[in-house]
Amino acid sequence: MHETVSLDQFDFRLLDALQTDATLTQQELSRRINLSPSQCSRRKQRLEELGVIRRYRAELDTERLGLAITVYLHVSLATHTPSNADHFRRLVRLTSSILEAHMLTGQADYLLKVVVSDLAELTRFINDELLPNPGVDRVRSDIVLESLKIAGNLPLPG
Repeated sequence: MHETVSLDQFDFRLLDALQTDATLTQQELSRRINLSPSQCSRRKQRLEELGVIRRYRAELDTERLGLAITVYLHVSLATHTPSNADHFRRLVRLTSSILEAHMLTGQADYLLKVVVSDLAELTRFINDELLPNPGVDRVRSDIVLESLKIAGNLPLPG
């Protein structure tokens, strides 16, 4: 667990502006949060050093890139040994089509968010990559029909 850091309203306003548009210049950012560019720069650098801002990236359109199918895979392991968990974690880290992976409580052990080009690629991924993984017992899939909200901004105070 990471330690919570102390932030003020200027920090939250800076974070909110950046999570909406990370391409803002220092000048634009300073106007939005009503601080000088040098103060914004120092605060931004501090937030990066503290790990509050982990990275900057472009949001890409999956469908325009030919990744038309988003699927959530519920994965259950047969046994919960350290070796099985390590094999599964390695698979997750090395598979680019897995966008998110979460360990769960409940019926499934893991929830994976995966994007693929078509159902044939999904079938190949499940049968040739997931199921042969040592320890994987069951995989259940839920294919997304429509996305109502994707990667929304974090709800920040203020």
